[in-house]
Amino acid sequence: MEDFHGLSPEQQLKHIKKGVIEIINEDELLEKLKEGRPLIVKAGFDPTAPDLHLGHTVLLQKLRTFQQLGHTVYFIIGDFTAMIGDPSGRDKTRPPLTREQVLENAKTYKEQVFKVLDPEKTVVVFNSEWLGDMTAEDLIRLTAKYTVARMLERDDFKKRFKENRPIAIHEFIYPLLQAYDSVAIKADVELGGSDQRFNLLIGRDIQKEYGIEKPQVAILLPLLVGTDGVRKMSKSYGNYIGITEPPEEMFGKIMSIPDEVMWDYWELLTDLTVEEIEKMKKDIESGILHPMEVKKQLAMYIVTRFHDEEAAIRAKEHFEKVHSKRELPEEIPEPEVIIASEERKIPLYELVYKLGFAPSKSEARRLIKGGAVKIDGNKITDPYAEIDLNSEFVLQVGKRKFARIKPENVKVEA
Repeated sequence: MEDFHGLSPEQQLKHIKKGVIEIINEDELLEKLKEGRPLIVKAGFDPTAPDLHLGHTVLLQKLRTFQQLGHTVYFIIGDFTAMIGDPSGRDKTRPPLTREQVLENAKTYKEQVFKVLDPEKTVVVFNSEWLGDMTAEDLIRLTAKYTVARMLERDDFKKRFKENRPIAIHEFIYPLLQAYDSVAIKADVELGGSDQRFNLLIGRDIQKEYGIEKPQVAILLPLLVGTDGVRKMSKSYGNYIGITEPPEEMFGKIMSIPDEVMWDYWELLTDLTVEEIEKMKKDIESGILHPMEVKKQLAMYIVTRFHDEEAAIRAKEHFEKVHSKRELPEEIPEPEVIIASEERKIPLYELVYKLGFAPSKSEARRLIKGGAVKIDGNKITDPYAEIDLNSEFVLQVGKRKFARIKPENVKVEA
C-alpha cells in the first residue's frame, strides 16, 4: 500500500476530498489534522447480505486513503444494529435478521475487506461489544437525548408519517445506536454514503451529549452507479459487481459500464490522484487514448485488486477473445438440465431460467425479447420458442454467459 506519511494537513485534506460529496465540516477536519496525531476514522457496515460488491468498497477506498495518511481505521461490523435494520431510504420497515444470519454474513465481510484495507492498520470491531452490554436504563438514557420531532425531520420518516405508513419504534432507535458507536470508540471522523447524512449528524449530536467536546467530522461519499449506468449499485437491481465474482465475470461487467460512468469508478475505487485521472480524460479527448483501452485498464486494476495480476491478464484475454473477436470461449460449461416432459422440448424462457441465467422467469422473458439470447450465434426474440433438447447447441445470454446443451445431459424428472 502506498504511503502518504509526512504530508502537511492541507495536503492530507486534498487527498481526503477526492470524490467526496460533503465534509461536515471541513474547517473542523483541518483542525483535527493539525493536531498531528492519528485520527480515529470510523465506518460501519451492517452485514445484511453475505457478500460485498464494488458499491460497498467506495467507503473502504476512502478508509484506505486515511490509512495511507497514517490514521487509525475502525471497521465496525454492525452485528447488533443489523438485527434492527437501517431504515435509511426505506419506504417500509425492514424485516429483521436473526443473529445466526448476521454472524454468518459478518464472517465473509471480515475476509473480504482486506482486499482493500491494510489488516495491520485496521481495527475490526463488532458493535455488540458495547451495545450488547447496554441495560434498559442505558438505552432509555440514550433515547432521552433525541426527540421524535428531530427524527421526523428525516426524509424517509417524514414521507412515511405523512402517508400514514407504519414506522416502528425500533427504527428510531437505529440511528441512535449507530451514533453511540461513535461515542464508544471516540471517533474523530465517520464516513458514510450520501444516504447516511442524517445518521452521521446524529452521531455528532450524541457525542456532544456524552461530553465529547470535539465531535466527529462527517464525510459523505456518493453512491456508486451500477452497471446499468443509472441506478445505485445494488443486488436487488441486478446491476452489481461482486468482489468475489470470478475474474472473467468481473472484467466483463466493468467493461459493460457506460464510458461516462467509468470516471466515477476511477475516482472512487482506485488510488489514482485527481491529476492522473484528468490526464487520462485529456488523452481521450485528444485522441491519444481510446475509451475502450482506458476501461480495460480500469478492469485490470480492479480484477488485480480482488484476485491477482495473472487472473486479470487471463480475464482480459478472455474478454478480447469472446467480445472483441466475437469468438466462443475455449471452455463452455455443460450443465445438466432437468425437465418435466418426456418430449425433451422446453420453452426458451424456461431453459434460460433453469440454467440460472436469469433470476426469474419474467426476467428471462424480458432478456429474450430484448435480443440478449442466442442459440449457436442466432438471436431468438420469442420467449416461448420451443427448444428441442435432442440435439447439441450453445446457448448464450448477454455477452458473458454461455452453456453447451448436450442431449446426454438432459434428464427427465423422476
